[in-house]
Parts: sequence; C-alpha cells; structure tokens
Amino acid sequence: MNKRILSVFVFSAALFSMQAQDGKGGISETMLNQIKQSYQGTTADKALRNAIGNNDIRKLALNQENLTGMDTHFSVKVDSKGITDQKSSGRCWLFTGLNVMRAKAIAQYGFQSFEFSEIYPFFWDQLEKANLFLQGVIDTSKSPMTDKTVEWLFQHPLSDGGTFTGVADIVSKYGLVPKEAMPETNSSDNTSRMANLVSLKLKEYGLQLRDLASKGAKPAALDKEKTTMLGTIYRMLVLNLGVPPTEFDYVRKDAKGNPAETEHHTPMSFLKKYGDENLLTNYVMVMNDPTREYYKCYEIDYDRHRYDGKNWTYVNLPVEDIKEMAIASLKDSTMMYFSCDVGKFLNSERGLLDVKNYDYESLMGTTFGMDKKQRIQTFSSGSSHAMTLMAVDLNQDGKPVKWMVENSWGPASGYQGHLIMTDEWFNEYMFRLVLETKYVPAKVMDIFKQKPIRLPAWDPMFAEEN
Repeated sequence: MNKRILSVFVFSAALFSMQAQDGKGGISETMLNQIKQSYQGTTADKALRNAIGNNDIRKLALNQENLTGMDTHFSVKVDSKGITDQKSSGRCWLFTGLNVMRAKAIAQYGFQSFEFSEIYPFFWDQLEKANLFLQGVIDTSKSPMTDKTVEWLFQHPLSDGGTFTGVADIVSKYGLVPKEAMPETNSSDNTSRMANLVSLKLKEYGLQLRDLASKGAKPAALDKEKTTMLGTIYRMLVLNLGVPPTEFDYVRKDAKGNPAETEHHTPMSFLKKYGDENLLTNYVMVMNDPTREYYKCYEIDYDRHRYDGKNWTYVNLPVEDIKEMAIASLKDSTMMYFSCDVGKFLNSERGLLDVKNYDYESLMGTTFGMDKKQRIQTFSSGSSHAMTLMAVDLNQDGKPVKWMVENSWGPASGYQGHLIMTDEWFNEYMFRLVLETKYVPAKVMDIFKQKPIRLPAWDPMFAEEN
C-alpha cells in the first residue's frame, strides 16, 4: 500500500472516529421517539408479539394457501435407486458427484442397488487439502501474516466442503472403491472434531514452515519438512477414517440382487469399469451470477483440491441458457451436479423449495425486496449445498414448471429423500451446474477457451458447498 493511499485511509478512519465521538450519526432522543412510533402496541401488535415470541417464525409464516397437494409428476426423469446420507458432514459435493456416476453404473449394469464408498475419496481429499495448505504457506512465506492470501490460507487450512472440482481432482488421481470396501466411520459421519484437530495441527505446521523459510531454509529442506508433517496428518486420518484399500474383491450382483461374479480390482480399475475416467475433461461448470458479466469465463484462486490440480473455470450464463442445457441432459437420461442456496424457503417436511412457502412479509408487516443480484452483493445468498439434478416437468410449450433433485440427507428427509423446486425458485437460488460437454453448445464451449478472469479465493460466490 503506497503512502498516499495509507494517509487517506488513516484520515478517513480518524474522521469517522471524530464524527462518532461528536454524536453525529447516532440515535438521538428525538429520533428514538420517532422510531418507537412504528410499534403502537395495538391488540394486533400484541397478538403478533406473543405469537412470534413463543413460536418458530417459519411455522407462523407458513403459507397455508401454498399447502395444497404437491404435484410429484415429472415429464422427464432419470431413474434413481437408493438415497445416500452424508450424515453430520459437509460432504454434499462428494456425495453428489459420486451419485452422478452411480446413476450411470446402475443403468448400465442393471444393479438393484449400488453405492461408491464416499469415505475413500474423502480420505485422499483431506490429505491433498493438507498438502495444498502447506505448500501454499511455503509459496507465500515471504508475504506478511497480514497479507490477504496468507490470512485466507490460515483461516481455511482444511474443510470437508468442496465442489465438483474436488470430485474430479481426487477421483481422477486415486480412483474409486465400492461402499463395502471402505465403509463409513464415526469420524466420517461426524467430521467436525477430526477436522478441528487436523486443522489445528496444520496451522501449527504452517507457522513452523514460515519460520524455517524466514531463516533461509532452501526449497528442498522445506519440502522434506512438509513431507514429515504430512506423515503425521496421514496417521491422524488413518486413525479416524481407516486405511484406504489398494486392491480388493468385489462381488457384482445382478438385477435381482444375486451374486453374479467376483471381480478383483484396484481403485483405478474400479473407476475405469464403474465410474468415469474423464472427469477432468468431459465436464464443465456453468454458473448464474447476475453480479458479473455474462458469457465470460472465470477462474478462482485455490479452486482445486490438489496442489498439482488445475483451478476450475466457470462460464457465467443467464439462467435460461443453463436450463436449456439441463433439459437436454435430463432428456438423455443423464443426471447433473447442481448447487444452490438450499436453506431459502425450504419446507423440509414436504421437501419443497418454493418462494411462496413462507409469507414473512405479512408476518413482519414489511417487504423484502432484494433481487438475486442484490442478495449476492450483500452476502445474503450464495451456493450452500450440492445435490443431483434428476428431473424436470415441462409444460405444453416445453418450458420448465418444476425440477427435482436427489439429495444426500437420507431417505426419510424431504420428499422420499428428494427435493422438488418450482421453476421460480430455481431462477432465484440456483447457482452452479456441472454438465457433460456434449450437452453444452459450441458457443459456450468456445467461451471456456478465453483467458479466464481471475478471482481471489475468498470471493463470496465461490464458497465451498456443504
């Protein structure tokens, strides 16, 4: 920061402090009396206050006019068998990515049921993220601790969240195994305690690496120290998650659930037969972010789960363009990785995402008028959860009326483990979609060839999905 900018900043801060101390901008007695007039204490006001003070706001705002029978018919639907459950973890991105491949395997081999092990790629995800952090610390060791990138690294040394980027990064390198080859543990179902301990250790190691670098340690010495540190992290992960298998026998079953053949596999051979080897090349991610220019390509720093991976790029498109590609994919019986702001207007009991679910305006006696762009600008909305887009209902004109996703919150959640969303809700709270390139128009694929606009890792639109 140059001296002139610093002087302006210091002057502005001092001016703000002086104004605050002078009482300007505060709530005066006259102003307070005026503010108090908004609540008159009428019978209706008291009734509302009593109701809200003793009840869940969502239940009071539940729109009775929107509780008519929910239409669960879909004109275009990809078959699905079995709902997965991420339990108390932030691994929605991983479950969703694996569910996209799972649907293809079920369709190809006629399985009665089938599930990839989620804990297996999660193990490698955590180790690779640990290396991404430690190497990032080494790369930025000459910058002060107050540097924005250094701060971001130490604030995010590790997490169980992610995006499809992580599925592609991890699975393409380490392969896949079936659920029975590496089952879940308490720490994979409930990741917070393990993550806190590993993160704490990583931060300690980060400081040690910076200290070594400040004393003139050579790159080879820092790399050797990092390798030793990762050995400790690996052991911690094994203690919590188990040892990832390097080879295993898999009993393939027929459509009736009877054993058909015993196959011997490595994780990479299992990926080749039952998954998708081309995750890094066959898929692209599009987004709808009205705060940024459409038909442009964007890249985000550290938007990868491996240090030796590649930051994913996104093309920003109007939501109608995204719908056209999604419909084409569903018509070809292909599910998609889909992310959204799932908590907004969710009626979890019905499994319905609808902007008419709750009438907060009538309850509070005011309006909430921000549009999607304004909600993003004010950090009021962003992508929070990934699910598998599997169905759309089209009207006579071929336009979408509603959509359905396969969720990973267990079969008892929502509508039989699924969520149904109105097209209006889709417009307002859908953010990202991953598509196979064959469903993406050439004009959009050409945009991916542009030099991407690079954004910082802390950009609010690119928070990890949980």
